[in-house]
Amino acid sequence: MKLKFTLLTSALALGFATGAFAKVPDEVAARIGQDLSPSGAEIAGNADGSIPAWTPMTSPPAGVSYDPKTQHPADPFSGDAIKFTIDASNMSQYADKLTEGYQALLRQRQGYKLNVYQTRRTCALPAFVNEAAKRNASAGDLTRLPDGSLDGNGVTGSILASPFPIPNNGLELIWDHTQRYRGHKVTRQFAAFPVQADGATAPITVQDEAILTYADPNVQKAEDLNNVSILYIANTIAPARLAGNVILVHESINAVVEPRKAWSYSPGTRRVRRAPDIAYDNPGTNTDGMSTSDAFDGYNGAPDRYDWTVVGKSEKFIAYNNYKALNAKYSELIQPLYVNPDLMRYELHRVWTIEAKLRPGTRHIYSRRVKHLDEDSLSIAATELYDGRGELWRIQEILEANAYHVPLCGLFGEIVYDLQDRRYLALSLRNEEPPTNYAADELNPDRYTPQAIRSLGVR
Repeated sequence: MKLKFTLLTSALALGFATGAFAKVPDEVAARIGQDLSPSGAEIAGNADGSIPAWTPMTSPPAGVSYDPKTQHPADPFSGDAIKFTIDASNMSQYADKLTEGYQALLRQRQGYKLNVYQTRRTCALPAFVNEAAKRNASAGDLTRLPDGSLDGNGVTGSILASPFPIPNNGLELIWDHTQRYRGHKVTRQFAAFPVQADGATAPITVQDEAILTYADPNVQKAEDLNNVSILYIANTIAPARLAGNVILVHESINAVVEPRKAWSYSPGTRRVRRAPDIAYDNPGTNTDGMSTSDAFDGYNGAPDRYDWTVVGKSEKFIAYNNYKALNAKYSELIQPLYVNPDLMRYELHRVWTIEAKLRPGTRHIYSRRVKHLDEDSLSIAATELYDGRGELWRIQEILEANAYHVPLCGLFGEIVYDLQDRRYLALSLRNEEPPTNYAADELNPDRYTPQAIRSLGVR
């Protein structure tokens, strides 16, 4: 992969080269709000204008009207035309801007293509989150061992937004993704489609909810959270054979201090059990074995089984502003071999690329993971997953769009393509589900107990 490195300061360059965990100097943190956005993105566009300046969208644009209580965000760019299409016949022309994953899909799956549109950098966050991000630039730190040395298994000092808007290293970037702002109390309903090589599929519907305690506006810093960053419940409601299965997760900030706590309720046994397998490389819930527990949302959970390094910052085509896909019918979107490419939108964006290599003495089905994070949202946009032999096994892409009524750039779907058996998994889809509620103030921490989830598991 040929990458164009864009290092923000010589201090950061030193951090990348040495794996240092030093906080950024005050004069570097002061760039937030000047030439860097609150998320640390370069506000300016690129030299040739193919990537424009950052212009956050914090409300529905003129001429766009919708009810967020009954509708998904309308496409503010519906008038944009396709600039060009990349397929197997011309992919070599764009090789430097294609991830290894997209190149593999273009080579393997006949008819697969990327429709490339004008780049729109509209990702935005609420003003109070932007203020927190600016504070985090100076206050955010990685956890320390008893001797004072940094270990990186947790974060301190930060709150609400990504803890390291000006990152020093790959470990900070993966924490930026896992702790990015996604709302405080959120409820949603989503569908998952495990699609077999012949196109057969059986959709699964899930209702889930979360209190993201790290995003509590009343908390001052991560250390005040009692080592819990998320309270999460997922209740499978269809099909009938899976309905009533419920999982509960208490996500740890530092899994070395205390691992993630998880429980599951099965209507067949009518029992709540501890579920330590809802973590790391155990099969993800409702994924038909096509993904791992820690791959949901691009990556989640503890980073401690990998060594994380920064490959660099470069310009790449990624799925972006996928309002058209979000508002399509499932019958239009889901098809054999890959989701309907005519409903997908790809744009050229600057991304951070980080690499995770399995640490000696640890185990995971993925020996290596390469992740590409959008600079504006600090969320993972695409991933390459390698097996124990070092061969590319699975490719993951995130469908991101700006929920501009909040505002926040969120995940509206994720796709996992398996290169070895030609299946794929489409999950976290909201298309025909009720709109996500990003202000579910009725949620109470008392609900997130093993005893409480028993009452949810009713078929």
